[in-house]
This record gives sequence, C-alpha cells and structure tokens, in this order.
Amino acid sequence: MPDFSLHHSDDSTAADAVDDNLESYAELFRDNASVKDLEGRPAFMELKDFEKAMAPAGEPLSEKQVQEFQVLFKVADRKRVGRISQEEFLNFQRLLRRPNADFEIAFRFLDEDGDNRISFDQLKQILGGPSRQSSEAVPTDFRSDWFTLFVGKDSRDISFEEFAQLLKGFQAERLKQEFKFFDPRGTGSISPKAFRTIMLHIAGHKLSPFVSEHLPSIAKLYPGDNISFANLRATYNVIRQLDMLERIARKTAALSEDGRISKHEFQSQAVKMMRFNLMTPMEVDIFFFIAGQDFDPETTTLPIAAFERIFDPEWRAGKIQDLDRSAGAFVATHSDVTDLVDQVVHLSAAMEALKSIYNFALGAVAGAIGATVVYPIDLVKTRMQNQRSKVVGTAMYKNSMDCFRKVVRNEGVAGLYSGLVPQLVGVAPEKAIKLTMNDLVRSHLKDRRTGQIPLWGEILAGCTAGGSQVLFTNPLEIVKIRLQVQGEAAKTALDATPKHTALHIVRQLGLVGLYRGVGACLLRDIPFSAIYFPTYAHLKKSLFNEGTDGKKLNALELLTAGALAGMPAAYLVTPADVIKTRLQVAAKKGETTYSGIRDAFSKILKEEGHRAFFKGGIARVLRSSPQFGVTLASYEFLHRLLPVDFGGDERKDHLMQATAQESRHPRDAGGGGGSLARPSRVGDEGARNALRVLNEINPALVGGLAKTGGSSSKL
Repeated sequence: MPDFSLHHSDDSTAADAVDDNLESYAELFRDNASVKDLEGRPAFMELKDFEKAMAPAGEPLSEKQVQEFQVLFKVADRKRVGRISQEEFLNFQRLLRRPNADFEIAFRFLDEDGDNRISFDQLKQILGGPSRQSSEAVPTDFRSDWFTLFVGKDSRDISFEEFAQLLKGFQAERLKQEFKFFDPRGTGSISPKAFRTIMLHIAGHKLSPFVSEHLPSIAKLYPGDNISFANLRATYNVIRQLDMLERIARKTAALSEDGRISKHEFQSQAVKMMRFNLMTPMEVDIFFFIAGQDFDPETTTLPIAAFERIFDPEWRAGKIQDLDRSAGAFVATHSDVTDLVDQVVHLSAAMEALKSIYNFALGAVAGAIGATVVYPIDLVKTRMQNQRSKVVGTAMYKNSMDCFRKVVRNEGVAGLYSGLVPQLVGVAPEKAIKLTMNDLVRSHLKDRRTGQIPLWGEILAGCTAGGSQVLFTNPLEIVKIRLQVQGEAAKTALDATPKHTALHIVRQLGLVGLYRGVGACLLRDIPFSAIYFPTYAHLKKSLFNEGTDGKKLNALELLTAGALAGMPAAYLVTPADVIKTRLQVAAKKGETTYSGIRDAFSKILKEEGHRAFFKGGIARVLRSSPQFGVTLASYEFLHRLLPVDFGGDERKDHLMQATAQESRHPRDAGGGGGSLARPSRVGDEGARNALRVLNEINPALVGGLAKTGGSSSKL
C-alpha cells in the first residue's frame, strides 16, 4: 500500500525538483497568502489566494478555470478546512511533480476518508455520479462481470494501484454497456442519435463543437443508416488517442512536400510511431472522414489545418475558408523535430557510399565551374602580388586592369588561363575535405536539443576546415602560381627560360618543395574559413530567412549569400596570401628572396611599405567572392538538374530547420481552454492530466464543485 504523505523514498527526483526551488515556492506562498498569523506573517492560503498563485499572471479566470482550481485546492487541503499552510502548499507542489501525479491527484480527490483505499460504495458514487443519473444517462451496471473481476463478488475495497488500473478500462466497459442499452434487441447496431449520445456521455469533454456536430454523419461512411459497435469503438479509439494522432498528423505534414496528408502517408507514419499499437483501417477512415467535412469527397489529401478542427476543442464553424490557406503554415514543435529526425529512415551503407560519391562528383563539377569562371582574375591577382617594386627596372604592371590588358596582348586570351589544369585537379579534394570537415565539427558542437551551434563553435569548425584543406591546396597552388607567372617571364629579358609543364614543376620541387610556404598557406586559409563559414550561415538566416516556415533558398539567394560572405573573408587575409605567393614563386634575377614568413614580412614591409600587403586585394575579392557564390549556386543547380533520391535527407533537413514552438492549440485537462492549457510552471502537466482523469471518470466531478464549493468534504 503506497504512502501518500508526500515523502516517498522513490520520488526523490520529484522532491528535489521542488526542494531545489524551495525558497521560490515559499515566496510564492507568502506573496499570495491572505490569512496572517498573530505577528502579521503570511500563514494560510484560501481558495482565492490559491487561484491567484497558480493561475497565469494577468489572465482573468473563466468559470471552467475556477472549477479546475477548486479541484486542485481540495487536493491540497487534506484537512478539509478551507485553507492550506505553507507546508501543505509545498507538499502539493511536490505531488504535482511525481511521475504518477495524474492518478495520485485523482485518487486523493476521491479518497474522502484519507485511508488510501476506496470502498465499493464510494466507487459507485464516483462512477455513477450526477451526470450518470440524468434523464439521458445510462445507469452503470456495477454487477457486471468486468466490475466483479476488480472488486470480487463481495465488493471489497480497492487500493490506489487497483483504482488506477480500473480507470484504464472503465470507459471501454461504459462503451459496451451503453451500446447494449441502446440496442435492447441485440441487432448489432444503434441509431446515429444514440451514437452521438454515447460519445457525449463518455468523451464529451474531449470533443470540439465541430466534432460533436458531425458525429452522426459517420453513419454515411459505411453501408446502412446505423452505427455498429465496431464503428462506435473505432470512433472512441480515435478520440481517446487524439494526442498521439495529432503528433502523427503533424509529422506526416512535415514530411509532405506540400504540407497535405493522405491516408497512405498517415498510416505509414503511424506504423513507425505507434509500433505495436497500430491503427485499424476503420479508425483511419473515421479520422479522415471527420477531418474531411466540407471538403470535396473526391479529394485524396487534406491540409493539416483540416485536422485542427478535431484537435482543437474550441474549434467552431466559420473557419473553413482559412483551412486550405493555412495548409503550408505547419510549424513543428521542438519535440516533434527531435523525435522525427531520430525516426527518419537511415540509409544503408551502400546507399551512403553512393550518395557520398554523387555529392563528391557534383561538388567537383561545381568547384571546377566556379574556379574556371574567376580564373583570369586569380591570375591577375597572383601577378600583382608577385610584382616587386624595388628591383632592377621598372614595375611591369601599374594596376590590375593594366595587368589584365598586358597579359591578353602579350600572351593571348589563353594566357589568362595559365595553370588552370592543376587548379581543376585540386578543386575536388579541396572542396570535399573543406566542406566535410566543417560539417563534421559543426555536427559535434551542435546542441542536440535545440539544433543550434554557438558562434565560437562555428568559428572553430571553419578553422578546422581551413587547416585541413591545406593538405591539398598548398602543393596545387605552388604549381599553379609558378605556371601563372612564367608567362610574364617569357616576355621579358629578365629570364629567357622556356615554359615548363606542371609535371616538370612537380618533379623539380619534390615532395618537400611542394609544401613550401605551407605556414603562410595555413595563415591564410584558417582565418578565411573562420570568417567565411559563420558569415555565410548567418547571412542565409538573417538576410534570406532560411528555415523560416521551412524555406529553402534558391540559386540566386545562395549565390548572393556566398558572394557577400566571401568579400570580408577574402580581403582580410590578403596579407597572408601575399606572403604565401612570394614564398612559393621562384624569384627572378635581382629579386628579393625570402627564407620564411617572418623574413618575408619584414622585407616586404621595409622595401615596399605596408600597402604592399594588400596588393591584389581587390582582385582577390573579385575572385574569391564570386567563386564561392558561383560554386554553391552551380552545386544547387546540378542537384536539381540531376536529382537522385537516396532516402529523403532533404525532408530531414527541413524538419531540423522547423521552428521549435508548442502546438498552437494545446488541450487542457477538461478539454477546452482551461487555465492549465498552457503550463506556466513545471508540474502543471500533472495537474492538467489529473483533471483529465477526473473528467474520464465523471465530468460532473469537476463541474459539480461550482455548486458544492471548493473545500466541501462531499462530492
């Protein structure tokens, strides 16, 4: 037999939840208790004080809410004196946070003697109370085989655990008894009017006016004009499982491309979420039949808003014009997003490999397109950065435009693409490792609950991505740069050496030589990615509202975000790029040579001034900024041009981007708009569910308090 003194040893977690905030709850009591002791200190709460402390601030209480608080106050007032002390208030808070708070509160409310047991006579009074004794009500048969199984032929008292278990099956027993009452001849069917009466008796507190109005029309769903017991039981199961059905419907809508739901999609999602408690075809038919009222009977899909008329107990006629309009307005709750991402079908190892190859190939093509488009600018940038002003003779180029004209005049248009081949060879592994490492680090630093990543995490992910790509970029860039500058050498008297191929340069440098200037390359690529990736991510969200209502950016928006993010990233790391270029280019006769980053920095600063560190800066911005934009836009376009379905990860991404918020129409305990409809404090769930349990037993138990008084010792 459980001890209801509110000091269960196995409820330490619930007690700790209150005890950790003991002073705040004590302060809540003192702020609202109107009965003072002899010294003027808050001593007791009356019902009106309790309502003020528990109700959401600034909201007037409806008659329904007052009735609900009377129930909860009666549970807190164990002595039935019409007031509670601070200790009783804190004990009540502990009770709200117990795992079985709903059944315990209901049991306390009904256990008038406080002996932790309910007699058979009490049980009959409770389950066959005022609403069961009205002219339309069907009398409960307490001598049925079902009741006898619980209380025995001698009608013994039952404990808390037995009481809770009895309640789980009571409604099903009432359903059977009422059906038999309205079918005295045993025909196996009842009239639509009787069907509606039964549903209002048993589940009226869960039904919206819309559902109540359309209940009789279920008779049209199957042949005949009456309702079978199977129809009745299926309808009751739908109403009983509304919370679960709402979650299934919302997740199905989230997976759907247009936000609409078909029976097949709904059933498929129900199988995944309900495991062994599968919905029957009749239950699905009834669910969609009610939701589809006022829609074309031939339609095969419904918007999520159509189901709101079932989920929302306060939904009334007159909103039909808004249903189709709000079809795409679904917003997933955070728990929905988290749960659904865990349930998305995972790809097999083979499909994962194929998907990686597919993305890698498209990324390589997109990277090649981006690199080719801006390569002439890259060549001009390299030659401007390599140009020394303090050497024998005069500077070859006055500015970037002058450099561009002279390259075309002296080397032809093909000269603008010197060194392009190694650049294209390197762009695939470079982009692959860069994007992969960024995503990998972000995934490990992302908050599993909110899906958000802190700014420092975004920067760290970018740094890791930039550092890892140097493994490929340094060897390829040193070859590219030497190919880019040898064209100008061939047109001057400074160095009459013939042009070399990329393979010749690789052999000449050797493995160690290919990583010359790697320090400067790291100094450039790490800050670049640290700036670029966070900026790109925030621009997509802030500038183009990516993820809002499931929005996905189009190619132009991706290009713009990529280009804008590349501007500050490219320009701010230009000094490191200048030093890298000087270290990697083979110095011509009479030019200054450098032994390392420090040596290059000091000599450039001394010989050319600080402005030399930003040589080619504009050209670098004009190259890097559009290159990233073109690459990402091309990648998006290629995915659309060559679509391959590997398992619907796009739907998973859509869900992860869904805004986390509570359902728009949360149901309160009594089935509509009560004070506990939107919990304001931890533990309100226990109170809300307890009121729901009492309504399941007998709706008059809550409503009847308005007549008998909140602290009455009798029902």
